[in-house]
Amino acid sequence: MTRFDLRRQDCIKGMSRLGDESVDLVVTSPPYNLGIRYGKYSDKESRESYLEWCRKWAAEIRRVLKSQGSLFLNIGSAPSSPMLPHEIVMNLRDIVVLQNVIHWIKSISVEDRAGEVHSYGHFKPISSKRFLNDCHEYIFHFTKTGRVELDRLALGVPYQDKSNIARWTHTRGRDKRCRGNTWFVPYETIQNREKERPHPATFPVQLAEWCIKVHGASPVHTMLDPFLGIGNSALAARNCGVRNFIGFEIDETYLAEAKRRLDAQKT
Repeated sequence: MTRFDLRRQDCIKGMSRLGDESVDLVVTSPPYNLGIRYGKYSDKESRESYLEWCRKWAAEIRRVLKSQGSLFLNIGSAPSSPMLPHEIVMNLRDIVVLQNVIHWIKSISVEDRAGEVHSYGHFKPISSKRFLNDCHEYIFHFTKTGRVELDRLALGVPYQDKSNIARWTHTRGRDKRCRGNTWFVPYETIQNREKERPHPATFPVQLAEWCIKVHGASPVHTMLDPFLGIGNSALAARNCGVRNFIGFEIDETYLAEAKRRLDAQKT
């Protein structure tokens, strides 16, 4: 049973009180500095100020992260600001090591062999004639060394060509291969944002679950989300049997919603 420690506190200050190398796994999504309307946070800082702030919380994450720990960092962008995620990665390169780049696919259209097009997921339209619709976000997997082993088959999928099962010795006779770094995880359909998802920028619970599973070392002893929001990472931690979960959130409304959702999941 997961033990939760959810605090209304600035994450940099809160993490400063955690012990060195006390956290196995961090799954989080900070504000993107794209002008999103949060309750208690200004998302319109200068680029220089924002990147310096990112370095501060990243340094604290590195300090509390165990040597074999993982940081899964969800960062999105706007069509008019496509370099932001990459700037963050470059800005943190002397703090943590980028080990994997995962593409969270939110909407996709696939043409089958008969030529019929099938569309899946949440498609967010834009009115601009200059940009293509942005149907994905990044999950940057950081570690301290770049050498942390993952449970690559925790999200494994069957081979399309079954002859590969016998052809490759690493399969050990199993019909399962690594899913790769493209993860299609759509949002659940909701009827009322204010009641069902009262936060302007959340990731699906399933996305956090996949990060936990691919990190491996089950069950994770201690997981951290410095930007808790309405608690999707906490719900994922409970679903995956994480033993201890720590979350920081500065907005009392979001924090209350996170606690309410955790309580509701019990029933």
